[in-house]
Amino acid sequence: QVQLVESGGGLVQAGGSLKLSCAASGSISSVNIMGWYRQAPGKQRELVATRSSTSSDMSNYADSVKGRFTVSRDNAKNTVYLQMNSLKPEDTGVYYCNLVRFGPRIDYWGQGTQVTVSS
Repeated sequence: QVQLVESGGGLVQAGGSLKLSCAASGSISSVNIMGWYRQAPGKQRELVATRSSTSSDMSNYADSVKGRFTVSRDNAKNTVYLQMNSLKPEDTGVYYCNLVRFGPRIDYWGQGTQVTVSS
């Protein structure tokens, strides 16, 4: 089993910044993908950003956050971060940490942390 614990959500004004953290523990393989998804009220959960644990450190971003958000990892601590800058009201939602373990593929989810951006 894998446990994911998120922190760093909150209320911020438009144009502000927040940094989310997610620490993973348990049966984590060395090859995995960690990242963030979000869900706004009345909408489906969507990908925000992910990053691989491999040496290539491949990252993947939603078009809506490119240039504003940065996903990073500390593999030694099994922790993924999401630095969110230039926040917009449409970034409001519950942000979920995600870890994908392979062989076979299993997705794990955190409990979610609320991010609210006021206009």
